[in-house]
Amino acid sequence: MNNSVISRRTLLKGLGSISVGLPFLEEMMAAPGPGSTTPEIPVRAFNLFFGLGIPAPLQKEGFEGVLEPLAPLKDKLLILRDVDQVRCDESGINAHFDGASGAFTAEPPQGEARAGGPSIDQVIRRHCYPNGMPAGVAPTVVAGTFFRRSRVSRYVHSYNPDGSVAATMQERPRELFDRLFGTVAVGDTGNAREQHLKRSVLDSVLEQYRFYTGQRSPLGKASRARVADHLDRIREFEQRAFSPAQIEDEDRLRRPDPSMVLHGGLADPGGEGIDITLDQLTTEWRLMADLYATAIQMDRVRFGSLTFLAAGERIRLTGDYHFNGSKRFTFDDSRQLNAGGSQGCSHEWWHKFNEKRTNEALKAHAHMKMRELAWFLTRLSGPDSVEANGRTILENALFTISTESGDGRHSDVKRELSGVFHAITSANGRFKTGQIMDLGAEGLDVYNSMLHAMEIPDAMGPSGREKVPVDGIIA
Repeated sequence: MNNSVISRRTLLKGLGSISVGLPFLEEMMAAPGPGSTTPEIPVRAFNLFFGLGIPAPLQKEGFEGVLEPLAPLKDKLLILRDVDQVRCDESGINAHFDGASGAFTAEPPQGEARAGGPSIDQVIRRHCYPNGMPAGVAPTVVAGTFFRRSRVSRYVHSYNPDGSVAATMQERPRELFDRLFGTVAVGDTGNAREQHLKRSVLDSVLEQYRFYTGQRSPLGKASRARVADHLDRIREFEQRAFSPAQIEDEDRLRRPDPSMVLHGGLADPGGEGIDITLDQLTTEWRLMADLYATAIQMDRVRFGSLTFLAAGERIRLTGDYHFNGSKRFTFDDSRQLNAGGSQGCSHEWWHKFNEKRTNEALKAHAHMKMRELAWFLTRLSGPDSVEANGRTILENALFTISTESGDGRHSDVKRELSGVFHAITSANGRFKTGQIMDLGAEGLDVYNSMLHAMEIPDAMGPSGREKVPVDGIIA
């Protein structure tokens, strides 16, 4: 091992706002401080949301049912069933909206533009970093792939104490790329070098890249190779995010092709839904997930949320669905529902859920959602994500996974927001993983017990509410 030690916060800085972090390297493993026996691992918390939910009876099937894609990660997850969110016995604004607002806050919304209180990631952030984040770390990053946007908490899942959104939602890959890595700000001078630098953020840090991968590098051979692979991956993501078109003149700025997926108002035309193929959906989502995971790996972000499909999502999905090399289902929502517009969208399968029937289409949709969440989580559980304490980022950080609904039959409010699926990671050994627990607890008590295990004195929810510890989840 190279005897040199470099900072965990080492950044490659370029023109404009460019800042590219390095992955975790063995040279970053500084000796523990006086009296300490374990390396310091940053506190991190992320909320991972998926729309429409998993009906409680299907949750009971465990990894033999729709949770199957999470099975390879089961030792690193604590699956929590029988968790009741707020508003389980009174009317609200909208079942989809209320359920999504309660995800990660466990409180009803304050109208259509604010959540009912802070999300758990922001409570942790404000306690652990009261003076702000270290240099180079974004305060909060919120991103996702979604197409229902009538109320903000359908798709945003990170909130300040007053219920306002904690960060601007990034829904386009190129916007997320710029948010994470910065942009090159140079004038339109016609200078060939400046135009070249505008093509890629990595061109702006080329000399530093050469230093850290060259013979004068303070890094060992293995780390130099890892840095090269890391920056090559960022280049690949940049090319995927911006889809550069072929050009004849190398001195001209490449103009990116537009995304093939609808965004903004076009993605939610009057609530009637959009047509989208499975390939279009997962291609863009996986790029977003890859970008977000890479940002966590290089310590560019420690708090925020990532959304895969909004609450009450209205898409008419088509395409063959494969898992583990075999075809599982063919999505064709509108034809299979024999309806157009909003009535032909996938969320209708949740309205039609009946535990006495096969619910084949709903199960396929829910299984696909778990496959895509697993795509993101797996990125943070492999050799490239091992940290100084020998654990992976997935094990060291707190990932809270939840959704909007415990059932989907919105005529029954009690059923709708009871039994909402949750899963959490160990947060550096604080929570029991490798288990499935039936809690019979309210969301606020679960979240406050999580905060207690994180040694955070702040509590979520009304100040006068009696708190019921959920000690069974604590390691």
